Amino acid sequence: MQSSVFSALFGAMSNEHRIDISANNLANVNTTGFKRDNCAFQDTFQRFAHDYVVDAKPFIRDKDMFPAPKIMARPRLSEEVIDMSQGAFQKTGNPLDVAIRGDGFLKVQKDGGEFLTRSGVFSLSPEGVIITEQGYPVMANGGEVSVPPRSNIVIDAEGVITADGQQIAQLDFVQPADARSLKKEGENLYTIDGGEEVPAEGELVQGYIEKSNVEVVNEMVAMIECQRSFEMYQKMITTTDTLDQKVIQQVGKVT
Repeated sequence: MQSSVFSALFGAMSNEHRIDISANNLANVNTTGFKRDNCAFQDTFQRFAHDYVVDAKPFIRDKDMFPAPKIMARPRLSEEVIDMSQGAFQKTGNPLDVAIRGDGFLKVQKDGGEFLTRSGVFSLSPEGVIITEQGYPVMANGGEVSVPPRSNIVIDAEGVITADGQQIAQLDFVQPADARSLKKEGENLYTIDGGEEVPAEGELVQGYIEKSNVEVVNEMVAMIECQRSFEMYQKMITTTDTLDQKVIQQVGKVT
């Protein structure tokens, strides 16, 4: 089997993965604080045995002892990364809503664990606890925070919460020391995988929410490009298979 079949196969699989990423980005275009995913490629070199041999010559015009090196490059998906670029702000007027300008995440509690989120769509539970859209408590000073009913709530740029002029708590506003350690966990939540958190360098804006940073047109163009590439690789596999059959039937024919 020719090497072109393997190259086309891995190319088709890579583009299938890219389509899945773009589809997920488009599905979350209206998700508050959502950050799009992106993927990167790198060349993977395939070497032959004689590529590692140093060809020593008695003099410069002597014949080569070994064949010339033939290194084949095959692009592969190298990593999937989160695009942390800033999303647009939308004014809501809700004093519990906060948007994050710059770097940083807010912490929430879920099933006894701590998670990070960029979504600042908050409300009050019947007990007066600040919660997310999914009903998870928002963390402040290491735990959940309650506010008095019908009070005037103010949240400053550093996350300090005051009710009727009295300070209640400060939102846990952090960021990972290394952005590459962020891991998506679903429901617009993140965890830090193998890293540590540090105080956030951004600021909070009360009464606003941050929209998704997904550009619909760019994602649609990317999906069309992936689809065309996938079809091209399919045709390459079919063409190679046809050539192999022709070689078997005609070249290898005994007369």
